[in-house]
Amino acid sequence: MAVNTRLKHKKQTEIISERLKQISPSGIRKFFDLLASMEGIISLGVGEPDYSTPWHICEPAVQSLEKGYTMYTSNLGIPELRQELARYLKDNYNLSYDPESELLITVGVSEGMDLAMRAILNPGDEVIMPDPCYVAYEPCALLAGGTVIKVPTYQQNGFEISAAEIEARLTDRTKAILVGYPANPTGAVMPRDKLRAIAELARRHQLIVISDEIYARLIYGVEHTCFASLPEMKESTILLGGFSKAYAMTGWRIGYAASSQELIAAMTKIHQYTMMCVPTMSQVAAIAALKEGESSVLEMVTEYDQRRKLIVKGLNEIGLPCFEPKGAFYAFPSIKSTGLSSEEFAEKLLLEEKVAAVPGSAFGQCGEGYIRCCYATSPNEIKEALTRMKRFVTKHTK
Repeated sequence: MAVNTRLKHKKQTEIISERLKQISPSGIRKFFDLLASMEGIISLGVGEPDYSTPWHICEPAVQSLEKGYTMYTSNLGIPELRQELARYLKDNYNLSYDPESELLITVGVSEGMDLAMRAILNPGDEVIMPDPCYVAYEPCALLAGGTVIKVPTYQQNGFEISAAEIEARLTDRTKAILVGYPANPTGAVMPRDKLRAIAELARRHQLIVISDEIYARLIYGVEHTCFASLPEMKESTILLGGFSKAYAMTGWRIGYAASSQELIAAMTKIHQYTMMCVPTMSQVAAIAALKEGESSVLEMVTEYDQRRKLIVKGLNEIGLPCFEPKGAFYAFPSIKSTGLSSEEFAEKLLLEEKVAAVPGSAFGQCGEGYIRCCYATSPNEIKEALTRMKRFVTKHTK
């Protein structure tokens, strides 16, 4: 009987995809499994707004349920939503997308990233991306059969990726460049001239650019440049955006992809077999967000800016040098003075002071020596977290 059990276990292990075995579990989710079992935690970890979705966005979705709008929609998404999205992109970035063929409503930017990778990559194709970067970028490329080439970025140069560093890593297998600014985890925002240099490089080498702009509305004192709006880049850019962060709609799971008719058709082919469509009520809420949500966005951004200043000043004062983020809602302080690894620091901070932050190493090799602190939480909680962190840093600094 024991022999049969061992054989069964071995057989089940062997049937798991070799491609999947290359991928480690999310460093964020692994860490928050520990967090879920504790009480009295101040969380600077989860990357989502602490606001509830504004009622003027929720109400139309509730009404749609009451009216029985619970059927499938078009694979591309509700036509009215695509029309509103086309208007939004035109008004904000002077980009003209055909709502009938160049826009796809996705289950968040996460699905959009997965679709983009699977639509363009053949086995062995290379995707260049910054390090550190959002935890899902590399797994999406690997699951699509691609090879990831990382470009290190550093605090001293604003965690910006440069065209020269990208060009130095080009090979005959390079298929795409992935950029995500404003950036998770660093809060970095790329200036227009540096993005334009990357665009010129992409055009010269006929590369696709995947631009994750989920934090486009969360910027402070600088201007966001939509990558697809750069000269001659609309057709070869897959623009990914969504509603989760700016409109406090994380749980609604709704985003979008905008690109050429050919690329959107390819992504839709995958989407229709895997997701079919985004839930109808989420799409109705997104229509309301685009029509009526602007004042709420501006109010939340103003509040995030105050929290940003509070946490960055506090981190610097307690001895954790912090790059000034210009976008998103993350601070990315260095913890190198403690001599602890990122994972050690985050775990000890959680256990000893009940403050949750994410190890920088979860975002790539260049994230080692940092932690990510999300400041989408109340000012009082930020202040208390800083008090606890000061005590912790004093104890552990060599």
